[in-house]
Amino acid sequence: MGAADRRNTTSLLLQKGAHDIDIVHWLGGGHGREVQGVRDLMVYGDVVDRQSKEGEDPPYWSPEGRASLETWPPAAVGRLNPVVDVEDVSLLQMRLSNGVLASYQQCHFSPDYWRNYVVIGTEGRIENFGNGEPGTVVRLWNRRHLGWDPDGDAKYPAADADAHVIPGHGVADELMVAEFLAHVREGQAISVTPVDARHAVAVGCAATDSLRGGGWSVAVADVDPDVAAYFRRFEGSP
Repeated sequence: MGAADRRNTTSLLLQKGAHDIDIVHWLGGGHGREVQGVRDLMVYGDVVDRQSKEGEDPPYWSPEGRASLETWPPAAVGRLNPVVDVEDVSLLQMRLSNGVLASYQQCHFSPDYWRNYVVIGTEGRIENFGNGEPGTVVRLWNRRHLGWDPDGDAKYPAADADAHVIPGHGVADELMVAEFLAHVREGQAISVTPVDARHAVAVGCAATDSLRGGGWSVAVADVDPDVAAYFRRFEGSP
């Protein structure tokens, strides 16, 4: 629960949201240039039942380090961190380097836990249903509809959704390690570089400045061109 204390974290748009920002960059084909955020501490700041000291494991955590299904409703949770001053709701708007507009919402008292992405372009819309569990699909709408069609015009099962998954990360960890080892051992080109990670972190930091500074637009500093050029040598198709 150390992330509940601003002394230990930038904001959850960085510590938790950097993964999502990274995916938004990948889906959008660019990286954040201009960001604006708003936030609130809507629920957990009002919970009066706190731990007597920092570092204790709350009783609602399972041995695997996951929240218990019995932890409901959020306002009734007990023995929170002694200090809770980090936002439990954050909204972020971004203008990417290629002109794409993107938005991101992070809510920490939602009854379910999954990541939902919607991409709308001139050729249609795609949306994922599921978070990598068996049955996860991506649905496509690519023709005009007069109303809501929940099935879409086509659907695509998520790759490896029915395979063995690592709790919390699906097969992502295995794929990342495999690509890294193939690059080190065989010189295989990599699909992303540390510059991509840096862009996600930079957006998380700039968004925190915005949401805690009145919600104004904040420009995201770009990476040094020489650094970007160095890592670009290793990029290619995965």
